[in-house]
Amino acid sequence: MKRVISILITIFALFALVLPVSASTSSSQLHPNFNILEVVKDQTVSIQVFNFPANDTFRVTMGAYGSKGIDGVVVGFTDSGSGGSFKATYTIPSTMAGYERIAIRLQSPTSGYFTYNWFWNNPTASPTTTPIPGYSGFPTFSIKSVVEDQSVTILTHNFPPNDIFTVTMGKFGTLGIGGVAAGSTNSSAGGSFEVTYNIPKEMTGLSRIAIRLQSPTTGFFAYNWFFNNTATATLTPQPTPTTTPVSPGYSGFPTFSITAVVKDNTVTIKGVNFPANDTFTVLMGKFGTRGIGGANVGSTNTGTGGALSATYNIPASLAGATRIAIRLQSPASGYFAYNWFWNNSTP
Repeated sequence: MKRVISILITIFALFALVLPVSASTSSSQLHPNFNILEVVKDQTVSIQVFNFPANDTFRVTMGAYGSKGIDGVVVGFTDSGSGGSFKATYTIPSTMAGYERIAIRLQSPTSGYFTYNWFWNNPTASPTTTPIPGYSGFPTFSIKSVVEDQSVTILTHNFPPNDIFTVTMGKFGTLGIGGVAAGSTNSSAGGSFEVTYNIPKEMTGLSRIAIRLQSPTTGFFAYNWFFNNTATATLTPQPTPTTTPVSPGYSGFPTFSITAVVKDNTVTIKGVNFPANDTFTVLMGKFGTRGIGGANVGSTNTGTGGALSATYNIPASLAGATRIAIRLQSPASGYFAYNWFWNNSTP
């Protein structure tokens, strides 16, 4: 069910515009953006970000569909660490419970970078795609480089194998729907690959262009947009974690959100999609470390897997720290998840 939800939600993703307020809004800049990975109705939403700047902190807000998350409910803060690509999970605020669609926004109060998206809060109402044996998740792609009015190069992520995708380009905001044909791509072995397309002459002179890859056979698709100015992005390759296969039927990855903090005392988490019958070591460290090499504060057995809730003591060595990283990692299977929290009592 989780892999179906991941596929269905992502096909509605709306990639976001970023305007750095601390610098000129030159159209030569490539931009951070993110996809919706998974939604647990009225509880959590998981995202995958691309091309984020390093060492920046983004405030995360949610609001009514159409609001772009502006002036929404603050649901957390995310540190971009080394930048590039990473995953994060946020708790849907109780004030949004029952909403059909919800806007989500990540914005840095420091640099001014921002990006927004939206998701269905009822995944079962979304359209379906044709299952592909052995394939799970959803296809996405990032913009790698642009030659103005000539070509755009993309880097795909998790494309299904042996599928043919039609490529279209159109005006910004169209999601590439009904756009000008720009070729087709056979995904061959699937996964990640780089491909370059010519920008149609009908798009010449446009400042921003939408691009869409869609399979007429399986229904899978992904879209993005780019500034039509010569530019190259430094993209972080998608990591392939070394893990040991767990119980049959498990797919995806574990994530968790922070639900409560007692300053210098305890932190409570809520996990989703944890593998069954696995034991995770819990580590805490300085903000920015992602918990790697942190203080061991205990362990958690996942039992039947799926959702979990646990509370851990904050080590004395981190007392007084403003922000703390926390990591759950299994020494047996290799699966891990990390997050961070403000060391202030909440809620």
